[in-house]
Amino acid sequence: MSRASLLLATTASVLAGVLAGTGAVADEAHGPHWSYSGATGPEHWAEEDAAFAACGSGRERHQSPINIDGAPQQELPPIEFHYQPTPLTVTDTGHSFQVNAVPGAGGITVGGEHYDLVQFHFHRPSEETFQGHHYSMVAHLVHKNAQGQLAVVAVQIRKGQENDFLKPIFDNFPARGAKEKSVAGASVDLQTFVPGKHGYYTYEGSLTTPPCSEGVRWFELKSSVEASAAQVQEFAVRYPHNARPTQALNGRSVQQSRD
Repeated sequence: MSRASLLLATTASVLAGVLAGTGAVADEAHGPHWSYSGATGPEHWAEEDAAFAACGSGRERHQSPINIDGAPQQELPPIEFHYQPTPLTVTDTGHSFQVNAVPGAGGITVGGEHYDLVQFHFHRPSEETFQGHHYSMVAHLVHKNAQGQLAVVAVQIRKGQENDFLKPIFDNFPARGAKEKSVAGASVDLQTFVPGKHGYYTYEGSLTTPPCSEGVRWFELKSSVEASAAQVQEFAVRYPHNARPTQALNGRSVQQSRD
């Protein structure tokens, strides 16, 4: 397969995971079953379907999440956030709660490259670790550029004060058995959620759920936000653990911005 064909195939695979109706999560109702434990847990994802082959281990794999344990500081371009309010519809993907963006919801620009917001969803605990440490939760903000390439901004969530941005989302999780809940007249604006300091770690990785497609640019913000213990518990009642274990770097480098 030529390099161009390989790039197109990788991009198509990544977009399949994003556009399957769950963003960065495969649609359980229309695909192989997978979970976070037992016989269908992460160590078995590659066995569930040929399309999940990238989820397997191997020295050539560039999978996410990873453990971040220091990285050289470099002059990296800042992340410019340009979010706009999006209507509040919370989707239960079967693996997390997610809010899908509508056209015009904005996105990010990094080094002159613009990525539109596609969706954001949550994991408990955080999937990525820092010197082996998990945060209470993480929000993954998924973006796509004009070429179909993905960029994920990870915002770590620690226990503390109630988070005003999360409140209308967490208070409107769909009832058990329902796929989504729309709140008439309500909207959410990620601009109010992102930390004021935008320093980050960055590396090349993958989706953290099947099909585990690679070629995803990750931006791990160094600053975190707070959520109350009650809010974390709200999520935990339905999803007590939905985090993939960290994956080997396999020769990849992690970069850190100076700010």
